[in-house]
Amino acid sequence: MTEILSLAAGNLLSPMVLFFALGLAAGLARSDLAVPEVLAKGMALYLMLAIGLKGGVALSETGLTLAVIAMLALGAALSFLLPFFAFFLLRATTGMSATDAGSVAAHYGSISVVTFVAASTFLTEVGVAHSGAMVAVVALMETPAIAAGLLLVHMNRQKTADSEPEVGGRLVREILLNGSIVLLMGSFVIGWITGSEGLEAVSPFVVDPFKGVLCLFLLDMGLVAASRLREAKGIGPSALLFGIYMPLISAAVGCGLAALLGVQAGDVMLFGLLAASASYIAVPAAMRLALPDANPSISLCLSLGITFPFNLAIGIPLYLGFARWLTG
Repeated sequence: MTEILSLAAGNLLSPMVLFFALGLAAGLARSDLAVPEVLAKGMALYLMLAIGLKGGVALSETGLTLAVIAMLALGAALSFLLPFFAFFLLRATTGMSATDAGSVAAHYGSISVVTFVAASTFLTEVGVAHSGAMVAVVALMETPAIAAGLLLVHMNRQKTADSEPEVGGRLVREILLNGSIVLLMGSFVIGWITGSEGLEAVSPFVVDPFKGVLCLFLLDMGLVAASRLREAKGIGPSALLFGIYMPLISAAVGCGLAALLGVQAGDVMLFGLLAASASYIAVPAAMRLALPDANPSISLCLSLGITFPFNLAIGIPLYLGFARWLTG
């Protein structure tokens, strides 16, 4: 417990979390502080490029082993199965419709790339090793949750004889060609091919400015989270609580299953973190196309306004402490 509190204190006082808190406070106070949208998109592209490239380089040094394949399989399984549990909890504890519950459940089976970037940076700062293959796990965990969410809505609509959600080529294209997935996996493959020499060649761009860009990006995320929190007035307290207890349950499951694979503590923590995070980029785009009658403000308020700040400030050190306990 003392170790977890120490990690939490250090994380709360890190520049990344403090810049997020600054943006959150400014947004809640309705300050006119704003980050231009084009700059925010540029920073998001930079962060995904950097984390993907460094992950590919790390995998090039370790190689594609059976352990890596097992990690990828576990990530895909978690992404597909977690929405079923989330859907059950939402239907049992809130008044959400099946469509809204399916949409929210898909968000909580998928992952937040930004949360992963913040967690990876935190692990590096505290000297905890983690595998570059986790970047591939990140990309793989985006899509199965979307399929699970649509399946849940489809099954419920069959029971009530309502119309089925439209799932077709447009949705498949939306998922597979999602910009974040394309850039993350593309830079991962480039890093895998070019290795450490390739990373060294672009180090002044990819490595040195990384933390500064992350701070500015999290400032913007704080502003966005504040706007989503202001939308929470129409969402019941049981749904808001879901945004906190669901990541705790998912993290425990993710860490526990990863520990059974025998991977290092850093990877166990990242598995828990990925299971606990919730998408607010890829899944909203897919749900907008596949479930146009779902209310996007509910999903974004919970994933971005509640779960993202919780994971960033408290979850990251908490999951690391749990991972260390599991791995001895």
